[in-house]
Amino acid sequence: MPRAPGQAGPGFGIMRAMVIDALWRPAPPVLPAAVLACVAEPGSLTERLQASGRVFSVSVLRQGMSALQADEAWALAQTAGAPAYAREVALLLDGKPVVYARSVSRADCQTWRPILERGNRSLGLTLFGGLPQLRREALQYRLLAAPHPLAAAAGEVCPAAAYPARRCRFLLEQAPLLLSELFLPDLESLL
Repeated sequence: MPRAPGQAGPGFGIMRAMVIDALWRPAPPVLPAAVLACVAEPGSLTERLQASGRVFSVSVLRQGMSALQADEAWALAQTAGAPAYAREVALLLDGKPVVYARSVSRADCQTWRPILERGNRSLGLTLFGGLPQLRREALQYRLLAAPHPLAAAAGEVCPAAAYPARRCRFLLEQAPLLLSELFLPDLESLL
């Protein structure tokens, strides 16, 4: 089948995603101590934020069908731009956004959809204790800035030059979910 002008050939999206995926690292960037403690938190970020003594809440920004970003595609065994089901939220302390989070699963995945459709309840409490059969892979870290699409989305919540970020892939019934979290500037002052 002929390709449209500018359309990549088979496998190009996966190759590109693998190259972009390599930019994520196994250790966080250098950060102030309070922010680093949250970014490198091995357990539930929700529980860490709740332990701050501040009022914790979740605000759903967008939920539903979305296109996979290039560095999300590999984690879900898809190509960049493929349809996905996404949930984007802001985690707030005392009403101020401190984390932007995006969770994505394959568009046809019926395993994750009911878990993601949770309104303003935190996903973290389910991922860290609510599903004993869940498998979590290692955290990956990166400093994200424009033009990365996650940085652009976080910028709609709270503009910054760059965002410390982490991501993790979860497997439930062999179905992958990728959770990416970007840490916003107000976090440090609220910890």
